[in-house]
Amino acid sequence: MTRHVLVFGDSLTFHGPAQPEALTDPRLYPNVMAAALGDANVDVVARLGWTARDAWWALTKDPYVATVLAPRASALVLSVGHMDQLPAAMPTYLRDGIPYVRPGGLRRRTRSVYRAAAPRLIRLTGGRLRQLPQAATDVYLTRIVQAVRLLSPSGDSLPVILLTPSPYDSPSYPSQRHHRPAVAAAKRWAQSHGVATVDLDPIVAPSLAAGTGNPDGMHWGWGVHAAVGAALGRILDGPSSTDHRE
Repeated sequence: MTRHVLVFGDSLTFHGPAQPEALTDPRLYPNVMAAALGDANVDVVARLGWTARDAWWALTKDPYVATVLAPRASALVLSVGHMDQLPAAMPTYLRDGIPYVRPGGLRRRTRSVYRAAAPRLIRLTGGRLRQLPQAATDVYLTRIVQAVRLLSPSGDSLPVILLTPSPYDSPSYPSQRHHRPAVAAAKRWAQSHGVATVDLDPIVAPSLAAGTGNPDGMHWGWGVHAAVGAALGRILDGPSSTDHRE
């Protein structure tokens, strides 16, 4: 029987070393994973800048995700938490309000001012503020897993894999203050919920050091996509995904 792997993610699921790509691009890690499994289709639910909270909202507010994708899921990949860990220049609700500014000219000027000022504010504050507090990230991840396990025919035996927060080196986010604590928290959360993990640090960090990823210092090169997809495939091809820790 064909497996359906449900992936909740952010732009790392569809962005390559130069630009965003079509979700059907075989080089993207969800498609690398599906190819490795052979008998799997992948359902990607993702958007630029999504946190674990946004993924929860997608599950609860989008009827297609809630009534079609989740009920047919035979495995779940959580690739949210990368944005959560990033330093913030201001509370997220203020930043997210910029698209609602009118008229359009004022909105564009506001966005330009924010983009110029944000890195400076992050340096000034030492990156203390996170895009989403760790406690909230943990809560939303838990809710997603509970809900998808409830909706999936696999129930509590549904294989779930969490990608740990990805390392980055971006001029837009000039602080890595929260990265190590976020990785440690992700691993603790996964262990307590019977969730497998793929540790992204040893996969992504060499690419960052070599400069083979996207120049923005956030998004991955194709070699990283291939490695992440292969790691996910190995876990899902095993006898029990919760018995593996990458």
